[in-house]
Amino acid sequence: MLDSKEGEKVNPLHLLNANNYGDKDIANERLSVCYKCPSFTKVKTCKECGCFMVAKTKLKDATCPLGKW
Repeated sequence: MLDSKEGEKVNPLHLLNANNYGDKDIANERLSVCYKCPSFTKVKTCKECGCFMVAKTKLKDATCPLGKW
């Protein structure tokens, strides 16, 4: 099963399971934080973790590598 467990890192495969998605408002709030971050790139990835943030912010167990959300 691909559900996240406490202490387990979120990975791209978690995007395949709808149970891993969180609230849309939280995802939008997280992404707005990313847009203001100097580590956010023009192609919407994070320089710190390398993730595509439009997708990562939707995962309920995902965290910012800089602790911003």
